[in-house]
This record gives sequence, C-alpha cells and structure tokens, in this order.
Amino acid sequence: MSSTALEKKPRLTTSAMIASIASEGQRVHAAPFGKALVEYAAAHPEVVGLTADLAKYTDLHLFAKAYPERFFQMGMAEQLLMGAAGGMAKEGFIPFATTYAVFGTRRAYDFVHQIIAEENLNVKICCALPGLTTGYGPSHQATEDLAMMRGIPGMTIVDPCDALDIEQAVPQIAAHNGPVYMRLLRGQVPMVLDEIEGYQFELGKAKLLRDGTDVLIISSGILTMRALEVAQDLAKDNVSVAVMHSPTIKPLDEATLVEAVRYKHRLVVVAENHSVIGGLGEAVASALLRHRVQPAGFQLAGLPDAFLDAGALPTLHDRYGISRETLSVRIKNWLDH
Repeated sequence: MSSTALEKKPRLTTSAMIASIASEGQRVHAAPFGKALVEYAAAHPEVVGLTADLAKYTDLHLFAKAYPERFFQMGMAEQLLMGAAGGMAKEGFIPFATTYAVFGTRRAYDFVHQIIAEENLNVKICCALPGLTTGYGPSHQATEDLAMMRGIPGMTIVDPCDALDIEQAVPQIAAHNGPVYMRLLRGQVPMVLDEIEGYQFELGKAKLLRDGTDVLIISSGILTMRALEVAQDLAKDNVSVAVMHSPTIKPLDEATLVEAVRYKHRLVVVAENHSVIGGLGEAVASALLRHRVQPAGFQLAGLPDAFLDAGALPTLHDRYGISRETLSVRIKNWLDH
C-alpha cells in the first residue's frame, strides 16, 4: 500500500476515542470528584488517595497537589493498588483508590474480593471510563463491571449521573463504613440534576425525577441524563414518561422501585450504561418478581451481551442504542408492540 493511500485512511483521534459525554453547549463542571475529595479531606486527615498511574485521568491529581503527603502513586499495578488500600484501611485510614473501571474490576478482582471485601475494609474504589464511555474497544470498555462487583458480598455500588451526583456522593461514601465501588465520571462532567427541584443524592435511595403515565424509565449513571432528554422528546409525541434515578445499584432501593411500579399500568424500561447481563436491569427485574409486582411491560435498554466495537463515542452510542435519538426510537417501538 502506498504512503498516499495510508495518508488518506481516516484515523480516530484520542479526543474522538475518549470524548466528553457532554453534548455541545451543555453545562459542565470540571473535575467534580477531585474537587469534592479535596474539600472533604480538609476536615478528615484519615482520607488518603491512591492511584495506578492514572491520577490525571481520574482527577485525583487535584488531591495529590493539595495533600502530597497523603497521595500514593502505585504505578501500573492495580493488584498492588488494592492490596495497599486494604492495608491502609486496616490502619484506620480511608483510602480512595482510583483507576480505570476495567483495571479496578477485571484485573484486580481477586484482590478486591479477598483483601478488601472479605474483611469489610473501609476502601472506596472510584473508577473512570465505566461502560461505554470510551471508544478504545473491549480492553478499556467496562461493560460488565457492575455485574462483577454486585457479586461481591457487602460491596456498596454507586453509579452517579452527573457532576452534582458525584459532588454529593463523595462525602457520603466516605462516611459509609465498608467497601464502596463508585463509577467515576471525570474531566468536564455534565450538570443536569441541579435542574430537578429539591434533588439530593442519598446513598441507598432512588429518586423520582419526573412523573408520567405511559412509561417509567428506571436508570442510573449517564443513562439518567439520556432518560430525561428522551422524556422531553417523547412528550412532543404525547407520550408521558416518568424517570426514576437509581444511583445506588447495591443495596437497591427496592421499596421505592416497587412502589413506583405497583398498580400503575405503564411500560417499565430499565436504561443503563452496562451490559444487559447482571446490572441494574436484572436487579430491578428480580426485585419486582420477588415482590410479585408485574408491570404492563418490561424492557432492558442496556448494552448487548457482546464485545463492543472501537470508534468515536457518538457513533457507538447510536450503534448500541443508548444515544438520545436511538433510545427514543426503542421506547416508541416497544410501546407500539
């Protein structure tokens, strides 16, 4: 192949592969996790920060700058990261361990399970690039992280929607006694929940963000942002959509979810940035079945049980049905059938 042909071949840039999840013109807050942790740690000297060579890419560099004596760079060694965090927790510290979600779960799973969770140690594992928030392909796409962490006894799991969720979640997961896995949005993070009157993140609680009579979308993470957009779009077609945000995946707020479904004749759609296997959708389905609650219809709007492609994020979100437009179409099709 000639050099000219190579030059003409389209190439994906790093910015296209790890793009901001914010839409053009959307309000954002920069580094909400790093800023919230710095603020909380000011009055809590027991908080320490650890990372596996990814301080800049998990916004932990802000903590490192503010408290260099409490920051530990473990290098590209995620198993060591989790082992060290567990050891520090045994000495009375509250470690916040950050890396990418694929490395904090798939690569370090046994260390999280045996060192941290089995002894119920007070470690907060905060992991960037959850689900389909990178275009680098299966090596970096943590589409099964919730399923893996849900299987660990005693592990609390949080999937925040936006910058506000993260800012309010940080002090609450720090105050929670026991291991926590939080999906982390970093960089320029959208701000949407501040438009919901009275919204406050509460660990272990689901919140009804808007009501509707035709469809109830139960969602977590960035899919709550999409669900709110979809509700606005479908309202133009006279489809009334309720949105319930469940930022805590485990323990699931079953009482609130069941109450939102019971005696209401509407389609229930669980939307999540995760495989349809083992995530929020199956957790909700199990809860409804055990409580003998049957909705008018039930669908999972998650990622397929497959290894996903590499590419630009907007294209991938369209391809796998979690963009604003494709999610709207999926819900309309489910209503029609």
